[in-house]
Amino acid sequence: MSKLSNRVNSIAESQTIAMARKSRELKANGIDIISLSLGEPDFATPQIIKDAAKKAIDDNFSYYTHVSGYVELREAICKKFKRDNNLDYTTDEIVVSTGAKQSIANAVLCLVNDGDEVIVPAPYWVSYLEILKLAGGKPIIVNTGIESDYKITPQQLKDAITNKTKLIMISTPCNPTGSVYSKNELKALADIVASYPDLYILSDEIYEHINFVGGHESFAQFDFIKDRVITINGVSKGFAMTGWRGGIMAAPKWIAQACDKMQGQFTSATCSITQKAMHKAMELDFNTYIKPMTDEFLKRRDLVLKLMKEIKGLKTNVPEGAFYVYPEVSYFFGKSYNGFTVKNATDLSLYLLEEAHVALVPGAAFGEDNYIRFSYATSETILTEALNRMKKALEKLT
Repeated sequence: MSKLSNRVNSIAESQTIAMARKSRELKANGIDIISLSLGEPDFATPQIIKDAAKKAIDDNFSYYTHVSGYVELREAICKKFKRDNNLDYTTDEIVVSTGAKQSIANAVLCLVNDGDEVIVPAPYWVSYLEILKLAGGKPIIVNTGIESDYKITPQQLKDAITNKTKLIMISTPCNPTGSVYSKNELKALADIVASYPDLYILSDEIYEHINFVGGHESFAQFDFIKDRVITINGVSKGFAMTGWRGGIMAAPKWIAQACDKMQGQFTSATCSITQKAMHKAMELDFNTYIKPMTDEFLKRRDLVLKLMKEIKGLKTNVPEGAFYVYPEVSYFFGKSYNGFTVKNATDLSLYLLEEAHVALVPGAAFGEDNYIRFSYATSETILTEALNRMKKALEKLT
């Protein structure tokens, strides 16, 4: 009999973290592993942000703040939403958390009751389902595919809604696919949601700034449903601040207050030094500090797509944001090498780890085991080497 709770036994370890751990273990044994499993920019945090954090330390900004973040930070976040997204929020509608993952968990735990249905388009980010399990929610998975750029259609959304549906969890730009919803696509989904007054949207927009098709479109821009949209953002991806753990939620005041209450019992406020760093990040000029990173990601995406076209059996689309390519790999199922037969993408990922020494994440982590997630958040030299290794290993499968 397990001494652990049913709650923790019911959830799975993050497969992205698990693959990263396997990579570290192999590296520790002297094997040259290229790990493309974590969604982590390889850029350094901009110096101006680091300087703001250093100043905060020197100024002894080391005491508890308001649970939702100190008010000047939340004012800066409100200005960012107005400047970048034309969204009007007040400081009591903003909650700063220890990473966007906590922001998501706060919202789900505050809204979802046992048995409530939550629509999750697949592919989905790995933690959505596990957070829902902790809340007692029932995930309703809506499968999409490469043919639709991995986007849910209005009809699919409408067909999935029942009288038990409480929430929709959606990301744009999307992890793991890199898909970006246009304004018209979001509007069509919003029109469906508008017909169901007890239905809420959690819009995960953490990859907002890594967008190759122009300005980012937020779900909350539609006034007729804004009072039911929870916008998730943060500094990890666009500002190369993964380890700082700074998440942002913008939501109707009553939801924000509930999340403040929830967070107050878990972590209280996030790190005061991180908050000062986030404050500076909110004020930065996009073209000076963020666009150079986004431009580099675009170059890397194009390189990866070009090299993947040279590998027979990888079926790709053209992701419009984030820093992932999500190829369909069923061509390799049933093929073998050296006594090992590939049955699904999980097998293929293990094969590539062992044979090519390249660590990727199988699609099973995101809802369907016909795909692999390839992160290009590293240098062109490393990406080229990784794809050369993959090509050689995949050509051995017959």
